Amino acid sequence: MQVSRAGGERRSNCPVACSLDVLGDRWTLLVIRDLLQGKSRYGEFLASAEGIPTNILADRLKRLEEAGLISSSQYGTHSRRKAYTLTKKGEGLAPALRALRDWGLSQFPGTHVPV
Repeated sequence: MQVSRAGGERRSNCPVACSLDVLGDRWTLLVIRDLLQGKSRYGEFLASAEGIPTNILADRLKRLEEAGLISSSQYGTHSRRKAYTLTKKGEGLAPALRALRDWGLSQFPGTHVPV
């Protein structure tokens, strides 16, 4: 197996498999969605309707940063408080998320875009 950019092992050289290795769990794309909608702080992610557990959120933010999709910077007087932003690489996911949103809107009656 080859080493992936996220530091783990690649299952294959298939681009879909490599993408899923970084993005393919139930929470990661929701964190990216929130970042695209302007959220940047830990508490803002926790406030999303899906109710991501704190330990999973911390892990996903760390993994996304290691994969180069987000970056973090300290804010305020507490050294542990971070604001997160998408990198250019992370912003590249916007069209894919829009496509998933549009498909979901057409396939699941009663759904709407979160605010």
